[in-house]
Amino acid sequence: MTQTIAPRVRTLVLLLLAACGLLLTTAGPASAHAALTGSDPQQGVVVDKAPDQVSLTFSEKVALSNDSLRVLDPKGKAVQQGKPFEASGTTYGVKLHSGLPDGTYTVTYQVVSADSHPVAGAFTFSIGAPSTTSVSVSGDTAGGGVVGWLYGFGRYMSYAGFIVLVGGAAFVLGCWQRGAGVRPMQRLVVGGWLTLTSATLLLLLARGSYTGSGKVGDIFDLDLLGNVLQTKAGAALVSRLLLLAAAALFISVLFGAYDKREDEEKRDLTFGLAIGGTVVAAGLAASWAMAEHASVGLQAGIAMPVDVVHLLAVATWLGGLTALLVALYRSDAPIESAAVRRFSQVAFGSVVALVATGVYQSWRQLGSWSAFTETRYGQLLLVKIGLVALLVGIAFVSRRWTAQLADTVVQRGKRAQQKERVAANASGSGSGSGKSKGAGDSKGAAGSKRAAQLARQQAAMDAARQKRTRDADPNRFGLRRSVLAEAGVAVVLLAVTTVLTQTEPGRTEEDAKAAKAASSSSSSDASGTSGALTLDMSFDTGGTDGKGVVTVDFDPARVGGNEMHVYVQRPNGRAFDIPEVKVALTLEAKKIGPLAITPDRIATGHWSASNVQIPMAGDWKVAVTVRTSDIDQTTVSKNAQIG
Repeated sequence: MTQTIAPRVRTLVLLLLAACGLLLTTAGPASAHAALTGSDPQQGVVVDKAPDQVSLTFSEKVALSNDSLRVLDPKGKAVQQGKPFEASGTTYGVKLHSGLPDGTYTVTYQVVSADSHPVAGAFTFSIGAPSTTSVSVSGDTAGGGVVGWLYGFGRYMSYAGFIVLVGGAAFVLGCWQRGAGVRPMQRLVVGGWLTLTSATLLLLLARGSYTGSGKVGDIFDLDLLGNVLQTKAGAALVSRLLLLAAAALFISVLFGAYDKREDEEKRDLTFGLAIGGTVVAAGLAASWAMAEHASVGLQAGIAMPVDVVHLLAVATWLGGLTALLVALYRSDAPIESAAVRRFSQVAFGSVVALVATGVYQSWRQLGSWSAFTETRYGQLLLVKIGLVALLVGIAFVSRRWTAQLADTVVQRGKRAQQKERVAANASGSGSGSGKSKGAGDSKGAAGSKRAAQLARQQAAMDAARQKRTRDADPNRFGLRRSVLAEAGVAVVLLAVTTVLTQTEPGRTEEDAKAAKAASSSSSSDASGTSGALTLDMSFDTGGTDGKGVVTVDFDPARVGGNEMHVYVQRPNGRAFDIPEVKVALTLEAKKIGPLAITPDRIATGHWSASNVQIPMAGDWKVAVTVRTSDIDQTTVSKNAQIG
């Protein structure tokens, strides 16, 4: 029975690795977390006059480099001047050379979102009239290619190493303390530490190329590495390496001094190791929380500690499951049924924590039920939920095998103790008769050496017999199969989770779609045919239900009196009923303003002001203050040529 299981294990491992490779391959460069929600000029628009600058608005704050924003003329020549700059909030711009000729211009951007993922894209606008362009932007992708695959692989291995390291150590310390002296268990935990350390170094080296050029040669560029160390993601990776040094000390004590202590001393050391290990494990989990999804967006102060608890629960459950699998398959020392029962209780608590934190994270990242099916993040999350449910179902089967294993082990333990007492009595009588024959026999030394050799052979045979008997136990065999199935599902679950962390959250994706829809449904920023001006600006006051899009219309957008209408919509396009809206106009070049305008409320989400005086033509800054509650408000702005 045990001979047939090895090929099954190898086949299962190969299938799981193939599935993980497929999942990692599908994590393409489009999996970014900051979305472009607007631009000035807008995509595809034709403007009469060349703009002084190009600005882009994202769904969250992004990090810029010197080449993050580029504007290329029809021949592919760069026409931007100076470095990109932050205009306001989540809007970023770059100045253009004056006197640009008519034609189609291409805007390319490559930035890093606040949760550490690269974002790239391109769009076009035209001056005067559209023209042919020689610019190709098909290769403008971030996080793709060989470097993107390496980075995704490094992320997967870092999660796997963390789970094995933390979960394996917790299993030994909390469930099976005898495992501290078992060599396969030591190799497992040390292997987890080595995997996490190696993966962290790979991520640190590859990050500069991953968020920039995407070239393999740039992985070893020390200048890029220096830039990475100054970012939030780089600081998180360095912090992880420092914590891994503390984890190495923890491992050396756990598998060194701890195993050699007596029971009373071991109890005192267990408490110290538990406290220290928990602190180190929480710190390692925080190195992900401080630089990824949890660190930005809604309720970041709550989301980060929740993310830490979520990661620790995953590691305790899946890492402990891996340790149990090693104990059942690789360890010569039989694992006690009490240890298996303790892990079953720990795993149940971990699942409860996992579900509680997972529900909060799902609400935070999705925001609506429709996002489950209409966004890629929601679809992947449904797959993850299904895998977790399957894993819990298999774990329930394992608990049944654990209960049956307990009775069997108790009965066999009693029989083994009886056999040991019989063998000890026989050994004692044999040694007594040997002494009566006298110790002066010249062949005594050779006989004792031969006896020792036979004793070792007998011990090896007894150990092999015990292992065969233990493996032939149907209850133990059933437990091994169910735990192996759990581990297989866990490997695929980890791959899905890795892809999920590289995918744009559903809430962000839906907000970006709504903002683009509102932008496309309105007129262009400067329409020469209608004589009107429409400005769209996304806002987020930071409070509950604080996101939306504000649209400001000026008609006829000329010097003198103008009609102004302000529309406020939710991200889904519905009218947004808010307490107050204010508008201020500033012509910075002439030091005019701000000219305050308080429009009157006409209907839900609609305000209007008549005879708004524009004293002179120029590049006016239109600032809109939006208040969504008594304490939540924000000001967004956009520049427009009026007059």
